Amino acid sequence: PVLDTEDAWLSVEGPVSIVELALEQKHIHYPLVEHQFVLCTVLYAIMRLSLKGVKPLSLFDSKGKNAFFKDLTSIQLLPSGDMDPNVLSIRQQFLLKVVSAGVQTLCSSQKDKEVSEEEYFPFEKGKNWPTLAADLAQYLQISEDLVRRHYVCELYSYGMDHLGEE
Repeated sequence: PVLDTEDAWLSVEGPVSIVELALEQKHIHYPLVEHQFVLCTVLYAIMRLSLKGVKPLSLFDSKGKNAFFKDLTSIQLLPSGDMDPNVLSIRQQFLLKVVSAGVQTLCSSQKDKEVSEEEYFPFEKGKNWPTLAADLAQYLQISEDLVRRHYVCELYSYGMDHLGEE
């Protein structure tokens, strides 16, 4: 961007303005930021839902693992469209675990009405873990329909037929 300044400001001495500092910054490689976001979301889901036995880095191939330790301004090789079937299977199992744990959390919070989960975690009011898993499926190259079908099956298995029908 072109910044027009008045002549009076050109003779001012002192530290560099924040606008000039911002313009000198390197541009961020946005796909690398999205890749980091997926990892953060996976870690948050593991922590919040107390998922046991999940190794977060196993959800990524070697290119994906290497990209985590690079500068966000660098252009890195990110995973391509062709994925190892073993990695895809691990990703699918993870997403199904997130859905199952999310439904279980929903059912247990409805049974324990005296102290609701929102009182402990008010920033998560209305958090829908199955929807988050379906959104993550897009990034992890897993079918969203598979995740949604598993969600409906879990709702029916916990006796929440009215939600399953929706």
